[in-house]
Amino acid sequence: MAIKISTGLRQALLGDVPVRKSSVIINAQTTIAAVDGGASADSFTDSGNGFVTAGFSVGDSFLVYGFTGGMAAIHGPFTAVTVEAGTITVATGSLAADDAGEAVTMVLLKGGSFRDIFKDGVLDLYSGAIPATADTAESGVKLVSITLASGAFTANQPANGLEFGAPSAGVISKDSGVWSGVGLATGEAGYYVFYSNAYTTGASSSAVRFMGTCSETSGDMVLSDCTVTEGATKTITVFSITLPAF
Repeated sequence: MAIKISTGLRQALLGDVPVRKSSVIINAQTTIAAVDGGASADSFTDSGNGFVTAGFSVGDSFLVYGFTGGMAAIHGPFTAVTVEAGTITVATGSLAADDAGEAVTMVLLKGGSFRDIFKDGVLDLYSGAIPATADTAESGVKLVSITLASGAFTANQPANGLEFGAPSAGVISKDSGVWSGVGLATGEAGYYVFYSNAYTTGASSSAVRFMGTCSETSGDMVLSDCTVTEGATKTITVFSITLPAF
């Protein structure tokens, strides 16, 4: 059985263009510097260690404004090669040296790829049969919400949302983070819904989400155990989406 995608997702895949993602932004921070790495990777550094908290991750594209020195006319877009709390590395030769102390703003760009569309999303497991379409309201009992390391998730905020790694051979898979959640009820997972960061539930023709069946032997998501227990942690170790060649 193939996954079911919502009308909103179909529209996004067909027509989305890169835009500023206002929910992930570092605004007028004086702790950020640009480092020319010479023959090595260039980087942005933050003595306030705010990059991860702001929601940046590997593969993100972003713009930078506010430098008044060597970076005054260089805005990007840049692509994050590595991301740590205090350092984002970018391609060699991308930056000019510019010290901290200026009011720097960094804005993430949200593109139209499947990976971008579902950046910082959330995955819910439900009991019962999968709904007729991905625009249909969820049925059954919501058994668990899967987030990053079971962390609290708020719609339209990056914290604890799920992310996919870089595509390979037509497949994107969960990144290296722990995808888990604490059971809300006890039952057998019959299907899942993967929501975008907006986390729009209920009947909707504009919600961006997709859904698929759960099974221990076959289906769109194969789990070692489909049982979810209230109060117990459920972990998703493998999750991938494949775009078929034909």
